[in-house]
Amino acid sequence: MIATALCLLATVLGAPRWLRVAQREHYLAGTASWADQLWLSRSRLSALLVVPVLAAFVLGVLGSDWWFVAAAVLAQLTPVGLPYRGRTSKLAWTPRVRRLSILLGLLVLAVGVWGPAFAALTSLLLPTLVDGALYLVMPLEKRLSKTFLEQAQQKVARVRPTVIAITGSYGKTTTKNYLAHLLSGTHTVLASPASFNNAMGLSRAVNEGLVPGTEVFVAEMGTYGPGEIKGLCEVFPPDIAVLTAIGEMHLQRMGTRDGVLAAKTEITVKARAVVLNVDDDKLLGLADRLSGKQVVRCSITDRSADVAIVDGRLLVGGHDLGDASLPESVHPTNAACAVGAAVALGDDPRLLLGRLATLPTVAHRLEPIEQPGGSWILDDTYNSNPVGAAAAVRRAVALAQRSGGRVHVVTPGMVELGSVQRLRNAELGSAVRDAMVSSLIVVGSTNRAALRKGAAGGSTDVVCVRTRPEAVALVERRSAVGDVVLFENDLPDHYP
Repeated sequence: MIATALCLLATVLGAPRWLRVAQREHYLAGTASWADQLWLSRSRLSALLVVPVLAAFVLGVLGSDWWFVAAAVLAQLTPVGLPYRGRTSKLAWTPRVRRLSILLGLLVLAVGVWGPAFAALTSLLLPTLVDGALYLVMPLEKRLSKTFLEQAQQKVARVRPTVIAITGSYGKTTTKNYLAHLLSGTHTVLASPASFNNAMGLSRAVNEGLVPGTEVFVAEMGTYGPGEIKGLCEVFPPDIAVLTAIGEMHLQRMGTRDGVLAAKTEITVKARAVVLNVDDDKLLGLADRLSGKQVVRCSITDRSADVAIVDGRLLVGGHDLGDASLPESVHPTNAACAVGAAVALGDDPRLLLGRLATLPTVAHRLEPIEQPGGSWILDDTYNSNPVGAAAAVRRAVALAQRSGGRVHVVTPGMVELGSVQRLRNAELGSAVRDAMVSSLIVVGSTNRAALRKGAAGGSTDVVCVRTRPEAVALVERRSAVGDVVLFENDLPDHYP
């Protein structure tokens, strides 16, 4: 009985870090086991610790129950480095986490009550049990969220704003902020805050912020798989849909870019007008398949597109409307899509020209921060994708050429790229090397091997550190007046 209790205690003490992983990964079943496997694949010490854990369990089967206790305790020492208390964000004991914890506790008791061997297994298989609890609690969470969704749906029906929904592999939040800025001069606008792009986030935005008289609701919509955006459009049916890009983000869950395209194009079904970045090959092909809808093609290369920003000029319907004075930090593609959405809404594009010059810099998305003495920090830490990362390196190099300094790149690399993750991170390393960047500081071990391989053979000094604070301290020692430091991506600490 004592051995059983001690094994269960080890499980209880180890549970919070896996609950935190589940919370950071949006409560998706399977993410705890995925994180466990990722750490075991990146940490030799963690993998080696599996041997004494299994050996102690086998000895428990053959002999004393105290070996089961040893196995349960040792199991909580791995993965080595996965923190029990978060550095980037701590476990928030929300009502949802409490419900998940109760169900996890019931699962642990249901298994562990059969004796010390089973109690030890709850410790060894804790990530799997967390995933099981996530799966079992899902119907309850959907039922509980239904009230908030229905409240938001009813409010949208009462206020009746024009709904502009924006999705894409990247550029969603930036395009949303640009569009809200452009429309705010002539419309009463509500834009979903931050990256509130799922059902509960959008419902909260509507329930708290949508008031009578609101003319336009700009809703960012994200997805982790097929059917999610379709569900969002049932609650918030868009009048205008905007697709910014179909990239390799989320290939880990959706397999191919065609899979990403299929999930993202759910946003077009209910919309009367669709705004597309036709510089993206997948969206260029989609444009010809949207029969019966107004399609606004946007480009930064093709002057004949419906909306184009090319060589610093704004062209609509092939007509040059004038100088598009974009701030240096603004992404031209996202600006073109924002103008396209305003055109689809019926706004006069000539009235938008002046507002283009005041488009806002979006926090942590290639945000330039000038330092004393003419040095710069480029903060691109919110997220990272292959296209954006390469552009960020080019931007850092161009800025350093003006300031007369060197470039230092700090990055943990890119994730959620499925089978091409290693290749794309190696290509990022090569881009850094070919740009003659002074230092590449690789944070963590998730993409360390790929980044080092890509950067090999050049003059770039590649340094590997465990954590971002170590990287910050190192780059502070290395940087001088005029230097540019690019922080490209910042992974949460449940990544190794």
